Amino acid sequence: MQIFFRVKPAELLLSLREGPKYAAIISKETDCTYSHTIKLLETFNKLGLLTFEKTGRKKIVRLTSTGQTIANAIYSILMKLPRVKEGKT
Repeated sequence: MQIFFRVKPAELLLSLREGPKYAAIISKETDCTYSHTIKLLETFNKLGLLTFEKTGRKKIVRLTSTGQTIANAIYSILMKLPRVKEGKT
């Protein structure tokens, strides 16, 4: 995966592919510091890949339709990589 993608941003999008989550949960799931997670989330937000939905003091992070499409594409590519490594097409 490291050949094609930066690992943490890709893991972050794949984590959100499962559904909306709090930033702290995403941080734990991706084994990434909270501050780095927030920085990546803000970048993705500026790119229109996700939105923040404030509920009280916490923000729920949700992929936009574009973000969902990109996360699904990353997932699809990663699922094909073991076949390429084994010589299957």
